[in-house]
Amino acid sequence: VQLQASGGGSVQPGGSLRLSCAASGFTTRRYTIAWFRQAPGKKREGVSCMSNSDSSSWTADYVKGRFTMSRDDAKNTAYLQMDYLKPEDTAVYYCTTQYPYIHSCFSDYETFRSWGPGTLVTVSS
Repeated sequence: VQLQASGGGSVQPGGSLRLSCAASGFTTRRYTIAWFRQAPGKKREGVSCMSNSDSSSWTADYVKGRFTMSRDDAKNTAYLQMDYLKPEDTAVYYCTTQYPYIHSCFSDYETFRSWGPGTLVTVSS
């Protein structure tokens, strides 16, 4: 199982980026996919989640209205469209899945077992 996040980079405040998460080794259709991020010196925090198992989803309040998660299971890929970026969005962004288990987006953090290496997003003027 591999998850490869890409699309990170440097952008000015107010700008946009689109992250992709390409999955391999399993078929995403049945599984929950989520995005988390970790800023330097801070704990990893959730960004957004979408589950096909029970149609559950969530988006963190600190990105709601600016970030939109989507997924294309035919391509085994999930996306995170990030608009109106702020300096506090600077972080390494990770995609993750609960494979091989099927859980809700509202299951515990520990149910996310497979992690990609992350992609760095830097928001700075």
